[in-house]
Amino acid sequence: MDIFFLKHAIDSSIASGVPENTIVLLLLLPIVATIIAASRQIIGIRGFGIFLPAALSITFVAIGPILGILLFMAIVIISTIVRIVTRKLKLKLQYLPRMALILWFVSLGILGILFASPIIKYQPLLNVSIFPVLVLTLLVEDFTKIQLGKSFKTATTLTTQTLILSLISYLFLTYQPFQKLVLLNPEIALLSTFVIDIVLGKYLGLRFLEYYRFRKLINSK
Repeated sequence: MDIFFLKHAIDSSIASGVPENTIVLLLLLPIVATIIAASRQIIGIRGFGIFLPAALSITFVAIGPILGILLFMAIVIISTIVRIVTRKLKLKLQYLPRMALILWFVSLGILGILFASPIIKYQPLLNVSIFPVLVLTLLVEDFTKIQLGKSFKTATTLTTQTLILSLISYLFLTYQPFQKLVLLNPEIALLSTFVIDIVLGKYLGLRFLEYYRFRKLINSK
């Protein structure tokens, strides 16, 4: 039995017209998820789970990190303002209608930014497609959920950590030698990722940042 069946399947798909970029990103996505998980389990960088940083990194690949961060921060600011205003007006809304209202304002805000793009004359903004904008808009729920359950400071910290994780993931997704390595050795890449995920899942020790946080207590023993 050929152990390199996945590589042959990839070569056949590319020869048949499947975009190589799509295949590479799908192969790299589990690796990116593992990197984010390791950042949480070993280092202690939390962020907004795994999906949001991974989705942001894919968005950065599509439209570039600068525009991606700018649009993400615009969404965060708009959702925060709407949340504060609804609280000041004492609008007691259920969770889903409240999220729908926030999404309504976020969509209008992003539309306003796109409408202003001819005036701004920022070329990447003029050429932005619907997919990354849609992903960024839908991610507002995760941020708002944290804001509602935690403090604004916590939400800001998690947002910063999410952006850091997304930028690190973006570097892995766009580093061509790494792309080539994974594309040429998909079985090894995926199997290694699977094993690392299992090992990470068994890790119960302190994170690096926790060692720093509790260093006085640890050194006093």
